[in-house]
Amino acid sequence: MGMFSFLTGKKDEKRNEPAPAPAMPPVMPPPSAVDTAPPPAVGEHPHAAADSPFHTPEAWNLDALTAPKPAQPGDVPQVGAMDAAKTAEFQQKIIDVTKTVYDPEIPVDIYELGLIYDIVVDADNKALVKMTLTSPACPSAQQLPQEVRYKVKAIPGIADAWVEIVWEPPWGKERMSEAAKLTLGFF
Repeated sequence: MGMFSFLTGKKDEKRNEPAPAPAMPPVMPPPSAVDTAPPPAVGEHPHAAADSPFHTPEAWNLDALTAPKPAQPGDVPQVGAMDAAKTAEFQQKIIDVTKTVYDPEIPVDIYELGLIYDIVVDADNKALVKMTLTSPACPSAQQLPQEVRYKVKAIPGIADAWVEIVWEPPWGKERMSEAAKLTLGFF
């Protein structure tokens, strides 16, 4: 006790208190009681006792957690028919900004990886970029499309931008540019 006695304001005095008893492990119900218990009702916490004052908050509704997110107005591309002149005017600028977006796991930009499938700009200068990912389980599935959208939207003259994820045709190494294949050692 002597080393930290200054914390309690007491000097090196010996205590004659008994040591606390070790905590007892929780008592588990017999297996038969567990096996015969009815399943919890929907919205009820599975470990709450029937006479417990605990009530599951509405936010714990598993149906709400697994339901698909409702569509938001910004989720649906608001791009009209392709305007060939506008698309030609902005296509290289859009390609240039997509070349600044990198998959965090691959040291090659998404354009050289072949993830950009199509670029469309309508008469109102609204852009739509159709892109894919290397796989549906890509860890960057949320980050990359958002980064593309905000970078394209920041191009002077672009009124708004959307990114549409497409899976057809599926991405493959053959979609990569020669520079990307060289960088990744695919030769």
